[in-house]
Amino acid sequence: MSDAKKPLLEVSGLKVEFTTQDGVVTAVHEANLTIGAGETLAIVGESGSGKSTTAMAVIGLLPGNGRVTTGSIRFDGEELVGANESKLRTIRGRRIGLVPQDPMSNLNPVAKIGTQVAETLLAHGLATKKDVEQKVIETLEAAGLPDAAARAKQYPHEFSGGMRQRALIAIGLACRPQLLIADEPTSALDVTVQRTILDQLETMTQELGTSVLLITHDLGLAAERAKQVVVMHRGRVVEQGPAKQILEDPQHPYTQSLVKAAPSVAMARLRPEDFIGKGVGTTAPRPAADAAEAPGASVADTIIEFEGVTKEFPVRGSREPFKAVDDVSLKVPRGTTVSIVGESGSGKTTTARMLLKAYEPTSGTVRFEGKDIFTLSREEQKAFRQRVQPVFQDPYSSLNPMFTIEKIIEEPLSFYGKGSRAERERRVRELLDQVALPSDMARRYPSELSGGQRQRVAIARALALKPDVIVCDEPVSALDVLVQDQILRLLGDLQQELGLSYLFISHDLAVVRLISDYVAVMQNGKLVEAATSEEIFTNPRDPYTRKLLASIPGNELQIAS
Repeated sequence: MSDAKKPLLEVSGLKVEFTTQDGVVTAVHEANLTIGAGETLAIVGESGSGKSTTAMAVIGLLPGNGRVTTGSIRFDGEELVGANESKLRTIRGRRIGLVPQDPMSNLNPVAKIGTQVAETLLAHGLATKKDVEQKVIETLEAAGLPDAAARAKQYPHEFSGGMRQRALIAIGLACRPQLLIADEPTSALDVTVQRTILDQLETMTQELGTSVLLITHDLGLAAERAKQVVVMHRGRVVEQGPAKQILEDPQHPYTQSLVKAAPSVAMARLRPEDFIGKGVGTTAPRPAADAAEAPGASVADTIIEFEGVTKEFPVRGSREPFKAVDDVSLKVPRGTTVSIVGESGSGKTTTARMLLKAYEPTSGTVRFEGKDIFTLSREEQKAFRQRVQPVFQDPYSSLNPMFTIEKIIEEPLSFYGKGSRAERERRVRELLDQVALPSDMARRYPSELSGGQRQRVAIARALALKPDVIVCDEPVSALDVLVQDQILRLLGDLQQELGLSYLFISHDLAVVRLISDYVAVMQNGKLVEAATSEEIFTNPRDPYTRKLLASIPGNELQIAS
C-alpha cells in the first residue's frame, strides 16, 4: 500500500514531442500535476490541449512517433520516464488501470464480453482457468451489469453504450489498481446513464481506495466529480486548484472562456436569445403553448408535422415487435428550433429518421408543408430531399475521407444537376464563407481538419441545396465545449440569416436549452412532455423530465458571471 502522506502520482516538468512530416511538434510543455492516494483529479481542456497525451505518457502508451523528452513521472515513488517496456507491463493494468473513451472501438467486436474480461484477469494472474468464469461474473457484477452471467456470453454489439462503458470499467478495475485513468469515460452517453456510470465508478474506486485521473472536456462533470482540476491549453497547464474554486473564480483567460462557453455549467444563466435568432424577420417572443399541439403554430406556419406516428421493428425470436416510437404527435413551426431529448433508446433518432425517409412509419403520418411525405410523387420526393437535409453526430465518419472538402460540399449540387461547374465552384466558396471557413480549405481532405472544422463542412454540405429544414442529430456531442459553442452560434446565425427550421436531436439538455425554442421529451418511444424551452427548464411537469434535468453534471454549481 502507498504511504497516504505521499503523492501517488507526481508529474513534473513533463514535455512530450511528436515527430511528424512537418518536423517535431511539442504536444505537452512543462506540465505539472499531483494526485494523492484515493483522490480524483480532472484534466480539462479542448481537443488538442494535451490532456490525453499527458495521461498516455503516464501509462507509457504514447504512439510510436511520440516520446517524453524531459521531465519526471513518479508513480508511488518509482520513476516511469525511461522505464523499459517490461517494467511498464507490470504496472499497466495491475497498478494503473485504463478506461478509454470509445467503448465500441476499444472492445473486440468478435470476442464475447466475458472473454475480454477473462483475458485481463488471466494475464495478471488474478484468476486460473478453473475459476476465471466465476471471477468474470463477479467483476461484471461489481461494475453494475445486471444478469452478469448472461451478459458475459454476449458480444459488444448486443450491449447498449452504457453497458459497454460498464464493461470497460470492469476491465479497467479488474486488477484493483492504485490509479485509474478514465479518458472521457461518459462523453457519448446521455445524462442519466452518465450519472449512473459515474456513480458506479465512484463507488468502486472508493471501495478499492483507487485514485482517479479523469480526462474530460465537461467542466460541470469535472467540478462535480474531482477534488482538484487542472486546465490545459495548447499543451500547457494554465491553471489548477480546487474544482469549485476553478469554476467559481477562474483566473486565466482561457479558463474563463471555457466556463463561459460550457453549457453544462452556464445553462442556468444563458438564454437562447443571448445568441440565437428569434425567428425570421421578427424579434417578437415566442408564444407559449403545448409543443405537442404545435406550440404557437397555425396550419399555415407549420413546416413539419408528426401525427400519431408509430414505428415498430421485428424482434428475432419473438412474435411481438419492438415499438421504438409510440403514437408521437409533434409540430415544427417554420423558422424555429424544436429539440427532441431523451435517453438512448427513447426513440428520438428514430423519429428524426422517419422525417428523413430512412424509416417508414408503421402507422401515423409525417407531413411536410401539409403533404404526407410517404405519398409524394417521384418529382415531389426529389424536391423534398433537397429541402430537408441532415447534419449527423460524428464529423469524422460522415465525411468521405477520399474526397476533398470542395468535392464533399459540391457533391449534392452535382447530384441534382445544379449549375455549371464554374457556378458550383463559386457556390462552394460561398458556403465555406457562410460557415466561416477560409476558401483555401476547399483543397484539403477531412483528415487535415479538426473536429469543429469538419462539422462546419458537414453544415456547409447540408446548406448547399438551400434547404428549409435541417435535421441535426447530436451535431455537437463529439465536440469540446469551445468548438461546441462556435457551432451552436453558427447554427443560430444561419437560422436568422436563412430562415431555417431545425429539428434538433440531443441527449445534452444544457445544449438544448441554448439552441431551442421548443422541447419535446421522449421516454421509451412515447412523448412524455412538450412545451416551450423556458417552460421545460423552469417548470418541468413530468417526473422523467425532472430526472433528466437533475442528472446534468454541475447543474447545481454557482458559476462566476
